[in-house]
Amino acid sequence: MKKMGLNELREKFLSFYESKEHYRRQSFSLIPEKDKSLLIINSGMAPLKPYFAGLETPPSKRMTTCQKCIRTGDIENVGFTSRHGTFFEMLGSFSFGDYFKHESLNWGWEFITEVLQMPTDKLWATVYEDDDQAYNIWKDEIGMPEERIVRLGKDDNFWEIGTGPCGPCSEIYFDRGEKYGCDNPDCKPGCDCDRYVEFWNHVFTQFNRDDEGNYTDLAHPNIDTGMGLERLACVMQGVESIFDIDTIQYVLEGVVKKSGVEYKNGEAPEDISIRIITDHLRSMTFMIGDTILPSNEGRGYVLRRIIRRAARHGKVLGIEGPFLAELCDRVIDISGKAYPELEERRVAIKKVVGVEEQKFAATIDQGMKIINGHIDELKAAGETVLEGEKAFKLHDTYGFPIDLTREILEESGYTVDLDGFKAAMEEQKKRSQVEQEMEGAGWKEASADFAIEGETVFTGYETLVDTGVVKALFWDQKPLEEVSEGDVCRVVLDKTPFYAESGGQTYDTGVIYNDDFMATVEEVVKFQNVFAHKITVKEGTIKLGAEVNAMPHAPTRNKIAANHTATHLLHKALKEVLGEHVKQAGSSVTKDALRFDFNHFEAMTAEEVKRVEDIVNDKISHFLDVETKEMPIKEAFAEGVTALFGEKYGDVVRVVSVGSYSKELCGGTHVKNSGQIGAFKILSEAGVASGVRRIEAVTGLGVLAKYNEDEELIAKTSGALKSNRDNMADRSAALVEEVKALKKEIEELKKAEMSKGLGSLVDGAKEINGVKLITQQFEDYNINDLRGLSDQIKAENKGVAMVFATVSGGKVTFLVSLTDDLVEKGLHAGKMIKEIAAAAGGGGGGKADMAQAGAKDPSKIGDAFAKAEELIG
Repeated sequence: MKKMGLNELREKFLSFYESKEHYRRQSFSLIPEKDKSLLIINSGMAPLKPYFAGLETPPSKRMTTCQKCIRTGDIENVGFTSRHGTFFEMLGSFSFGDYFKHESLNWGWEFITEVLQMPTDKLWATVYEDDDQAYNIWKDEIGMPEERIVRLGKDDNFWEIGTGPCGPCSEIYFDRGEKYGCDNPDCKPGCDCDRYVEFWNHVFTQFNRDDEGNYTDLAHPNIDTGMGLERLACVMQGVESIFDIDTIQYVLEGVVKKSGVEYKNGEAPEDISIRIITDHLRSMTFMIGDTILPSNEGRGYVLRRIIRRAARHGKVLGIEGPFLAELCDRVIDISGKAYPELEERRVAIKKVVGVEEQKFAATIDQGMKIINGHIDELKAAGETVLEGEKAFKLHDTYGFPIDLTREILEESGYTVDLDGFKAAMEEQKKRSQVEQEMEGAGWKEASADFAIEGETVFTGYETLVDTGVVKALFWDQKPLEEVSEGDVCRVVLDKTPFYAESGGQTYDTGVIYNDDFMATVEEVVKFQNVFAHKITVKEGTIKLGAEVNAMPHAPTRNKIAANHTATHLLHKALKEVLGEHVKQAGSSVTKDALRFDFNHFEAMTAEEVKRVEDIVNDKISHFLDVETKEMPIKEAFAEGVTALFGEKYGDVVRVVSVGSYSKELCGGTHVKNSGQIGAFKILSEAGVASGVRRIEAVTGLGVLAKYNEDEELIAKTSGALKSNRDNMADRSAALVEEVKALKKEIEELKKAEMSKGLGSLVDGAKEINGVKLITQQFEDYNINDLRGLSDQIKAENKGVAMVFATVSGGKVTFLVSLTDDLVEKGLHAGKMIKEIAAAAGGGGGGKADMAQAGAKDPSKIGDAFAKAEELIG
């Protein structure tokens, strides 16, 4: 069995399944895209659940991934054992109704015995006790001896979670040898000892379990295999701990070097701290690489907890000052090739870690003093449990995660009242929830205790003119009695035709007025179904309790409505062209344009974009009636209505239908007929996140405005080309060819000129210690020109050192090139250029025979050449 590095193992696995016609997909983000039940992706199959459940169509019936995963359930054990970690990678091969047990097990055996060359006599398999099919595949097709095939019960070899798809599984084990075993002569997989290591599980999803516990066959059974990459690396590298495999060892070595503490791979406090920091560095780097940021809630809290736990153990090791950001480089260096997002976000990752560590550093010493004070108090009182309120104050005031407080207390033999902590946390949440919701809804000018009885009745579906009574006026977190000319405030009416921003649709603008005043409405937001209009009073005075006329601006509302209805048509057209897996992932509807985000796994082709655009315009031209209807949500879903994933809906919903073509749940405003949209034009299609695409488009007069822009651009371009619009393309193509020809001619002239000057350059070289040194400045030559010149000189001469400089755009590029005999004598171009470029305010490097560098100050080229003479001398 050949020893292989973790990165090599990952590539071997993915390439193998690619050869078996599997679609190889880059790891999904650690942030679940469509699964609200998960905080962070914790298994290889978790991101694929919509495919297994039949909710979405996969990009291929066969897939393979290496999925980034985070599990924090065992975080208290991380470091204290050599097996537990928060971050890991899961190799997986999947079949969505395509192949089944025969292929899965045979290909698995082929991979581990032929690609990885594991010794067959060390391999065992387990199967579900009633799964004769899997047993016979192992025995008759693969040829595994029956004594190494173990039947186990439901707890070990059957996968199910409640009701729904489920099935038996078959696990592959590696025999580590008798020294890891027990005294049981019948020791085999299923035994609790450490001899047999399970490293690959093949799950055969072939049944459906109903509420009564009955199992029926699935029409299209699936395959889901999972193999922990770190565990596989332990087997292949012959090591006992994940902290001993090559990639994690590289990170651990950085921690050891930074701390100056020897790692003995034991149970000493120092070893535990080193393992904790090593593991947590991997987790924080990958989490921030997937745009997770530290916070006090959700996955952001998990990240904050990990960073602060690692920082605290740095203190235990005696590390002074921030250190985690620097060590993140090691994680990126060793894993960045497989996960390019790490390299792309290196600066951001280090900055986020550095800022968080700095924040914690400012409070950790004070927090530790408080915890130690609490421990002294507990000791003096003969108590062992810290009050929950005190633990909450540490969390709320000093940023100590409760898990960290609990861990520190447990190290001294004390515990914390978790129920009391949760009660204090809940009380604080109740206080802040209203403030957060108000701010999120745009109610920044109202205080948390600013209560308004009842709700605002929205009448804007039926009319654009209505009357309402002023229920509240407020600004700068203060309630007001009246507001006069020139003042800005928020006004709440008992009913309004103004649409408040929600569901991706922007707010209405317009005016409210009566005989005593007139004000413009510049923004409308809502909080708990109370609408707040931001107004500027233009004339008179508005008073609490006054009856007012409210009138949104009709042309603006109509443009917004046209764009909103267009998003419904666009959504349906995307499903037609790309597939039913397309789901809305966000939208923005304004009077000027629309933006629509949707889930899709690759960029759309120009042909697909045009087909979508044509479909939408076709539906517009059919003048389809747009109808809205309220109905029970169960009835709506029975009619096949489209809903937003993860959105919360009440028992009664509003359904918007565009003819029989589109039917969606929506609370926005729409046109009465698709023909009122006028026209639809897609401006762009691009990716905005992993698996999320964005279309930007315009409708109606927006299409005309875009047409006029294009006409103006065509006119300017044709004028610059001195052609009419009919032959612009031919004229442009001709100019491109002409420029190419001229560039080629210039390059040839340059080469000819350079060749003529070769002899004079060599003849004019300054001889220093037996070395002919050529220093020469060029104008507007590129680095390739200088490389070509140096190659020609080296081809015909020996003992020559060249230091060339070329100036372009106010910047300098240096090239140092040495003939081979000078390199053999000990000269090194890469080392020389660092000092030469530094003389002109630059830097660079390279190989022994040739190196290049950039510099900022052309006036210092002479100084750089002088430095070259000094280095040769």
